[in-house]
Order: sequence, then C-alpha cells, then structure tokens
Amino acid sequence: MRDRSARVPEKTLAQLLVWATVAIGVAVAAAPATAQTYDPSYPVCMKVSGDPTYFECQYASMEQCRGNMQGRSAECVVNPFYGSASKPTADRKPRTN
Repeated sequence: MRDRSARVPEKTLAQLLVWATVAIGVAVAAAPATAQTYDPSYPVCMKVSGDPTYFECQYASMEQCRGNMQGRSAECVVNPFYGSASKPTADRKPRTN
C-alpha cells in the first residue's frame, strides 16, 4: 500500500509551474541597466529625447554638437563627467592634517 501523505497535490504543482513561468518572464523582460551614461572623454553631450532618452557624448564643442542634431528632438549639454571637470581649481588648497 502507498503512502498518500507524501504526495504533492496536482493543483499545488500547477500553481508552482505558473509562478515559476511568471518569474522567468519578468526576469527576461527586465531591461538591463547601463553602467555609465556619459563618456568622460568629451566635454559636450547631446541629450536625445524619446523612448528611451539617451546621451551621445562624443562632441568637442557645442557648435559641433548642434551641427549634428539634424532635426532630432535633442539638446546639447555640458558633460558633467568630462575629465577636466573633476580637477580642483587653482584657488583651492590641499587640506593639511
């Protein structure tokens, strides 16, 4: 004679399968995150609006950026992560302990 108390009901297995499928679907559909939006090598970025909104940081000047907008819904902005932006100004003195 079999021990029926050890069996899992079919309804429970079906629910588990449905939830596992939903969890896998959500994991696959999740959009990957971008590591860094701005390229710190260029002083000017073009912010292109749309779905999705993104930044193109490949311009040496505002004029160069504006010349490449070509009718897109975009604006040229200063790159906050440009290499020289993080350097301290000359009037700042190093802290002494």
